[in-house]
Amino acid sequence: MTAFVAMGAVQSGDAQTLPDSGPGAAVVAQPGMATALSATTQEQQGQAGMLTADEAKQSAAGNVAELQQMIRGSDLSELRTTSNGNYGASLLFYGKEMTYYVALFQQKNFWRVIKTQDATRADMIYKDFVRQTLQLSDVEIRRTRLEAQKAFTERMIALSQGRANRLQADLDVASQQQTIVAGQQQKMRAEGTALAQQKAAAQDQLRASQRQVRELQSQLESGLARSH
Repeated sequence: MTAFVAMGAVQSGDAQTLPDSGPGAAVVAQPGMATALSATTQEQQGQAGMLTADEAKQSAAGNVAELQQMIRGSDLSELRTTSNGNYGASLLFYGKEMTYYVALFQQKNFWRVIKTQDATRADMIYKDFVRQTLQLSDVEIRRTRLEAQKAFTERMIALSQGRANRLQADLDVASQQQTIVAGQQQKMRAEGTALAQQKAAAQDQLRASQRQVRELQSQLESGLARSH
């Protein structure tokens, strides 16, 4: 088989494919992964589906390399695969020898491979490996969610800050306009006061002029009367 389990989504079922093969495609367990797997395995000692001492020994004795070699052939069938985040478990079957291989992996890196001819035992180990993938993926899934929440919060902050900036700009414009209007109002009031004073002075001048006209008219009329 030429392609392994597609990672990145939780899935389980039959008729999956196997890891990429060919030159440079060897899949090996990484040191950090072995430490994490050891801790997970120790944590689950005594629970149903855990490895026996013999299974632990034969797993460490080269099953990873053996399975990697067999993947390059066409006699290995993949019965089940479950993926959780970047972690996965697969149940594989080699029909010619009626042997089951149960693999625990991260992406395309095998952590542990157990082989057995006991179908019931293979199913138990597979279920235990699936449970481990759930535990191992919890931190990764939480991190993914936290990253999304952080990005979402930052977008909300940017949007809120943008709105605050626009509102502040509106307030600045309104304040400037209010200052301009207040100045105009003050100037107009001063001009109004000056105009009122000018009007009063003009009215006084008009009244004085009217009195003068009446006096002159009266004098004129009086002089004409005496001449007669």
